[in-house]
Amino acid sequence: MNLTEVHNCFTSSAELEGETFEELLSGGAFRLERIDSRGAASPADFWYDQPGEEWVLLARGEARLDFGGSGTIPLRAGDYLRIPAHCRHRVESVSHDAVWLALHY
Repeated sequence: MNLTEVHNCFTSSAELEGETFEELLSGGAFRLERIDSRGAASPADFWYDQPGEEWVLLARGEARLDFGGSGTIPLRAGDYLRIPAHCRHRVESVSHDAVWLALHY
């Protein structure tokens, strides 16, 4: 990446359908990605069960994360949380304009 190159996390390709993931930065034991959800929630029978910790920021839009027997958490733009390793979760619902930043470490 060129040091003088500026990017905007709210700029996306409107013609794309479904959820897209873009790696913004990575190194050592971390990966930072931008997720453009476009209203794509997790399938009803799908659960994330990731080997590492995750910190997510909902930069734009609204969403609900389902943590199974532990309940659901509503999120608005600006909300963030840490998801421990192997904490089963799924995106129950998400607005079409939702943009996330996710740090995996």
